[in-house]
Order: sequence, then C-alpha cells, then structure tokens
Amino acid sequence: MCQLQSPTAEHVPVLRAEGLTARYAAQRQPALQSIDLCVAPGERLLLVGPNGAGKSTFIRVFAGLMRPFRGSALVMDLPARQARSFVGVVAHASYLYEELTALENLRFYAELYDVHAPVRRAAELLERVGLEEVAHERVGRLSRGQQQRVTLARALLHDPALLLLDEPDTGLDVAAWRTLAELLIERGRTVVLTTHNLSAGLEVATRVAVLAHGGLVHDSTTAGQLDAAQLSTLLQQLARE
Repeated sequence: MCQLQSPTAEHVPVLRAEGLTARYAAQRQPALQSIDLCVAPGERLLLVGPNGAGKSTFIRVFAGLMRPFRGSALVMDLPARQARSFVGVVAHASYLYEELTALENLRFYAELYDVHAPVRRAAELLERVGLEEVAHERVGRLSRGQQQRVTLARALLHDPALLLLDEPDTGLDVAAWRTLAELLIERGRTVVLTTHNLSAGLEVATRVAVLAHGGLVHDSTTAGQLDAAQLSTLLQQLARE
C-alpha cells in the first residue's frame, strides 16, 4: 500500500496507485507493473525514466484514458475514469481545434467544464500564459510553443485538483517555461509532470519518482536528494539494464 511522502500531508491523497498494472494488447510485458504511489495535496511530482519506462502510460491511466489491467488508480478517492472533472491534462496531442481561435478553444472547453463566466476565464488564462495578443488567431496558425501554452491554459480552466503534464515544456522557450513554472508553483497546485529537461523539472518539483521497465525504482523528496547530473546518470544506467 502506498504511503504519503510528506509527514504533514493530509490523510487523503489526490492521486493514489495501489498495485497498478497497465498493459497494451499488442505487448507481452506490462507497461506498468505493480505500482504503489501516492501524491499528497500540494506535491509536485517529477516522474522520470528511460524511454519506454511507462511515464506516458501512467499519465494516460490517471487522465482516465486507459483502464488499469490490475490494481487501482484513484483521483480524489474516485476511479480515475470517474474523476476527469478533477484533472487537467497536457498530453503529447494538443486536443485543440485548429480552425477555432485560441479564445474560442478555451471558451469551448470552459463551457464543457461548466466554468463560471467562461469567456472571462479564458481571456484571463490567455493573459497568464502571455498569449493575449493572439487570442483571436486561429490555433492552426500559431507556433508549436504557442499551441502548447494554449493547451496549458486549457488544462487550468476549471482549476483542477490535479495537473497531469506529459512533457509540458515541449516547444517552450526559457521565458515561457518560467511562466509555466510560476503557474505550477502558485496556489499549492498538485502536479505530476514528465520532462526530458531534468534541471527544469527539478526547479519546480518537490519530489522525484523514477520508473524503469514499468516499475517504480526510486521515490524521494527533492531536498538533499539527486541533482540533475546524478539523476541523468541514474537514467543512463537504467537504460542499459
């Protein structure tokens, strides 16, 4: 059974995996194998591992996009597939409508989430991510980095209890990453993120978990633990195993 890392954490975790195993039909080996992991309110978990370790699968399961094969995946004590309203997701695919403007995209999703004053909320978030000047541009005409910022704004629309971010820094320059980091840290958000930029990830993380071959091999708070160079060395060793 998973245990909360923080001694001052509330008793009910935002995210809980117990014996979590996930697999794809075309693969013999599970993508995730018997994962026990809890994330407390306010924790920001950096999830890393070699390619194929199961990071994106973990995000998909807790986003409610993939069913566990065995074990449980709970968000706010609900099965992940029943807890989508509590979750904001940035995935490899943007899920934006290219023919709609940035503002229209956010308004559409805000109305789906029944957000109060959807146009105002959409405009506020576009300003927060530095895109107010392109609010009325069609998404298909925006750069990759701008689209990524719209995707982040969409994930924040309904002020979710949990943010699941799969390589959210893709296409972002340094200034845009700083804005993203501020958004993640403010208001004590609970976050699980993956990134290949270990230094950037460690800047915002309060905790690091390492996956390898679908299993959890390292889990610790960031204070006094692995720095980016040590973490990179560990990942290289795991990739060779």
